[in-house]
Amino acid sequence: MCRNCEVPSLSRRSILTGAAVLAAAAALPVSSLMTSPAAAQDAVPPADALKMLEEGNARYVANTAINRDFSVGRAERAKSQSPFASIVSCADSRIAPELVFDQGPGDLFVVRVAGNFVNEDGLASLEFGSAVLGSQLIMVLGHTACGAIRATIDVVENGTELPGHLPALADAIKPAVEAAKAAKAEDLMAAATIENVRLNVAYLKTAAPILSDLVSQGKLDVVGGVYDLATGKVGLV
Repeated sequence: MCRNCEVPSLSRRSILTGAAVLAAAAALPVSSLMTSPAAAQDAVPPADALKMLEEGNARYVANTAINRDFSVGRAERAKSQSPFASIVSCADSRIAPELVFDQGPGDLFVVRVAGNFVNEDGLASLEFGSAVLGSQLIMVLGHTACGAIRATIDVVENGTELPGHLPALADAIKPAVEAAKAAKAEDLMAAATIENVRLNVAYLKTAAPILSDLVSQGKLDVVGGVYDLATGKVGLV
């Protein structure tokens, strides 16, 4: 057995020490959380990061992707990571952000959940991506024909009761559906999809203390997009 691959046992002391470190980190200002020199050095400004995503998506749509050899740089990536953008994506199996934007391993920090909304866990992940790993752009990526949006519309319009833990998912998306209905949208599905993206973009821009601080400093931008399943194209919202 590889000795370096063995999982170390966690002693009570190590657990308490780890908790103390996390508590100390939580008390530090956002600027001091940028612990990775590589992340700070390689940080891509928001406008440049968005351009990279748009250019990558254009290659994907044209079927001229350049990221095909995923073994290149594997050893180097094992040492550290510095993704240039973070993506909030739906968990839909037909969407793979790295493919959609023609990026390789280590380029994107991806948070996925059905309905591409941000809960507390997702927010914490995105804070890590920006404050620690140096990502200066977050894109909330919705998509056409989203099953989570469709199910929530059914709940709002027909009072359908969803099984298991699905009601929590619908509750997170309801504000978008209700906003689209209030605007008397002709295509409720499309309007709710866009509204869901917009609401989560607004939430992330004002999420204190970490993301809102980075946004105010110009070190982070949050944008929205919708992926068309039929064409592969991402349109900005």
